[in-house]
Amino acid sequence: MPKLDLSKVPVKTGSIYPEPYASMMQGRTSLRLGEAGGLSQYGVNLVTLAPGALSSLRHWHRHEDEFVMVTEGECVLVDDAGETAMRAGDCAAFPANDGNGHHFVNRSAAPVRFLVVGTRAPREVATYSDVDLMVTIESGQARFTYKDGTDWEGPR
Repeated sequence: MPKLDLSKVPVKTGSIYPEPYASMMQGRTSLRLGEAGGLSQYGVNLVTLAPGALSSLRHWHRHEDEFVMVTEGECVLVDDAGETAMRAGDCAAFPANDGNGHHFVNRSAAPVRFLVVGTRAPREVATYSDVDLMVTIESGQARFTYKDGTDWEGPR
């Protein structure tokens, strides 16, 4: 595979979250590097967080492993154990189904970038730790529910 030309990889902004959570992801962008390179078994994304931005809602994956390596700047990993400063070269791993809700927050005055590598399971369920929300992704379609499995109709 030839070298990827990052200037030609589309920048993805926004999220698949329903409101009011989608608006909380402002300042987060990503380059879908694995997709650009034709990978199908795992995803590779280069995420950029502007100052003050969140990577996602705090979440954990039922079927997918996730690995993160900070490549530039400084952010804070927030997980079930608390908060951990993450700087360029620092890594974190989240095995599938471990239940450790996590996300990254940029509390610095400069952008932060990190590489995210994760499994692409045919069916995935992610649970959001701090809100009553789950998502099931199957065949590229996302279905949001409350944690009890009923269809999501907005925060309750």
